[in-house]
Amino acid sequence: MATLMFVCTFAERVLPSRVWDSLESYFYKIVHSLFGFLFTDVTITFEEYQSDESFHGRNEAYTAIENYLSIDSSERASKLKAKTTKGMRSIAFSMDDYEVITDEFEGIKVKWYLEKQLPVSQSISWDVSRDEGRRCYKLMFKDKYRSIITESYIPYVIEEGKKIKKRNKFQKLYTNCNGDDRDLWTYVTFQHPATFDAIAMEPNKKQEIINDLMAFTKSKEYYNKIGKAWKRGYLLYGPPGTGKSSVIAAMANLLHYDVYDLELTAVKDNTSLRKLLIDTSKKSIIVIEDIDCSLDLTGQRKNQFKEYENKDSKVPAIKEMAKGTRDKKKSKVTLSGLLNFIDGLWSACGEERIILFTTNHVDKLDPALIRRGRMDKHIELSYCGFEAFKVLAKNYLNLESHNLFEKIRTLLEETRMTPADVAENLMPKSPGLENAGEVGLENLILALEKAKEVERLKAEEALKEDGDNGELDEEESDEEDDEEDGSEGEGTSDEDEDDDSSDEDFLKI
Repeated sequence: MATLMFVCTFAERVLPSRVWDSLESYFYKIVHSLFGFLFTDVTITFEEYQSDESFHGRNEAYTAIENYLSIDSSERASKLKAKTTKGMRSIAFSMDDYEVITDEFEGIKVKWYLEKQLPVSQSISWDVSRDEGRRCYKLMFKDKYRSIITESYIPYVIEEGKKIKKRNKFQKLYTNCNGDDRDLWTYVTFQHPATFDAIAMEPNKKQEIINDLMAFTKSKEYYNKIGKAWKRGYLLYGPPGTGKSSVIAAMANLLHYDVYDLELTAVKDNTSLRKLLIDTSKKSIIVIEDIDCSLDLTGQRKNQFKEYENKDSKVPAIKEMAKGTRDKKKSKVTLSGLLNFIDGLWSACGEERIILFTTNHVDKLDPALIRRGRMDKHIELSYCGFEAFKVLAKNYLNLESHNLFEKIRTLLEETRMTPADVAENLMPKSPGLENAGEVGLENLILALEKAKEVERLKAEEALKEDGDNGELDEEESDEEDDEEDGSEGEGTSDEDEDDDSSDEDFLKI
């Protein structure tokens, strides 16, 4: 064995790193096959992925073991991997490939071995990440401790690993990758500060949303009882600037859920959409913002290359090029595929998930997409009311009351302004002003009065147009009547002439 270790060290130094990476796994397999009997009688393998990694998520047992072994691994292992997680300042250490760590449970010593299985491929890829292969943990112990290890130790390791993950958990904001990427999702740390306390919304509606969310998190048994997947759909609709994105962030912060921002135009087809759904974690919010703009889900998509695809086109080469470009870039996600994503068979592959749509034009959406049962709760986010204004005044100016509040209440009842525009006018232009609160309120009053005047002028202009259209209709009607009278008069004159001529003929006879 000492000779084999010497050969291993010599080969690692002499051979190119790419070649050694390919041979290393085979070397360690030989060592374990020859000398494994010295350490163990039983080996249990925990695969990183239970099946095709592109279609199924990571093995939860593998992740739990990885978290468990990461504790004190810097002291127990001689070969370590160091990595930083996005958004985290600390460095995390874990055991390196082909490393062995000894653990003890109730006086029983066991060994954990991390093995990397290189992919079997006949082609050479320049993408190193695709050639990393899969990993597995191997637990080795004496056969006489089999019952203790399988019934007590392994459940203990899994449970401790989950606790460690929960302690170290931080919220993530995911976005779906291009279809050619190895990973389906990439993420950054979710650091949006929005809370329901800071959102400009009517208190009753705000509390209604909070109560609905909290009831959902406690309804696992209820959903099992009625035979439905543990998920809930929300539709947020209203004009731009009414706080739809802020509500999403507040929901995530309230529930401590991860957020998956799904860009439908980057999804190749319905199969890719299902893969993305399966790869999401539980306790998450899947968001499709501006769904009315994401894809034309009615099947009536605009043809951007219509002029090139004309049947009478005299440039077939350009026509074919345009068609090929369109077919390559266009997403093939259909309304049926999206409906199955929301509440079809595949939607039951996870639990405790919220699916959320936002739109500025709810009337443009297919009724099948937003019916109750798919989008369980419809939440309208409208223009700023007085209660919402008070929240903004507290947030931006630290004011809970002021003698200008009543004037603002009256103006908000008479005109429409979004919470985003109200906040923009309240925000101090220069920090540190002594009278920043009063200046902000006066700015808002001026903006509301201006908006009120603009609405009045628009209403008068619309009324005037309606009046002009009415006069035009009357004039056209009078002209039509005159034409009818004229035609009747001409007919009478002709008849009279016919009568006179007939009388003259009669006299001649």
